[in-house]
Amino acid sequence: MENILNYNLEDLKQWMAHNGESSFRAKQVTDSIYKGVWNFENMNLLPKSTREKLNEYFYIDVPEAVEVLKSKDNDTIKFLLQYEDGNIIESVIMKYKYGNTICVSTQVGCRMGCKFCASTINGMVRNLSNGEILGQILRAEEIIKERISNIVMMGSGEPLDNYENIIKFIEIVNSEYGLNIGQRHITISTCGIVPKIYELADLNLQVTLAISLHAPNDDIRRKMMPIANKYTIKELISACDYYINKTNKRVTFEYALVKDVNDSSDTANELGNLLKGMLCHVNLIPVNQVVENNLQKSNINSISSFAKILNDYGIETTVRREMGSDINAACGQLRRRYLAKNEKGV
Repeated sequence: MENILNYNLEDLKQWMAHNGESSFRAKQVTDSIYKGVWNFENMNLLPKSTREKLNEYFYIDVPEAVEVLKSKDNDTIKFLLQYEDGNIIESVIMKYKYGNTICVSTQVGCRMGCKFCASTINGMVRNLSNGEILGQILRAEEIIKERISNIVMMGSGEPLDNYENIIKFIEIVNSEYGLNIGQRHITISTCGIVPKIYELADLNLQVTLAISLHAPNDDIRRKMMPIANKYTIKELISACDYYINKTNKRVTFEYALVKDVNDSSDTANELGNLLKGMLCHVNLIPVNQVVENNLQKSNINSISSFAKILNDYGIETTVRREMGSDINAACGQLRRRYLAKNEKGV
């Protein structure tokens, strides 16, 4: 049996045709799913025979919420979600004045090994299908009873390590029959798989590309991110230049500030020289404390000084507002805690 959420409308029309059904039944199925009907038996517009066929071939994998946590200020909601096979992932909703943003996971775990991220501690279990990523949004909307208008692929996993599935996911959520979320409201975050950045650029989508950079030179970056042993910063910046030229879209550089590692004024100047004149934006992130590592957050003075130096280079720079720290909202923290608790039988 297959997860029907993996099918786009054209896939489903073809399936209907191959199984002796009228193609318009496909739209009836998708309409039902996006209205919150996640059981074929309750799709009353469909004949009984069609529902029986669907039940024989498909299931609808909208993950169950194992845990839902809300921050004290109610602007962040974290979901621990479980799929049909028992695997657990996280999603986070951040409430802003302009709408609700969801941070989705693209893999169960992660194999990139970044030192500051809890998602990667136990490695990667498997990729999520496009339908499983979509299911996170359907469940989140059902729980909060509000529409989600923005998507960031910044949860567990490396999106470009699951390239085919995230591209199909974007197509479905962007479509009118799906969630109708504009590509400009979708962000793909990557630690820097250079060949996939070129592939993505050639699709000429209007999504935002966010690069987890975290260092201005290869020596510092290799200490924090194993991917830097494969692709140099020079190669990564060249790929970003290609993306900008192809799409005319600004690239965002994510930079987690770690005390005494990458937060000095010399490092800020080096980063300024690297990025000056580029169509980009730098998002400074006070690093999240992860129990399993000893990385410490930069102090507020270092963060402010770092931002000022980049602004002096003419680089648009913001400091990410910390949200949901009281509910383990950083990547992988809640899942890690849940798995550890269950391993101990607590």
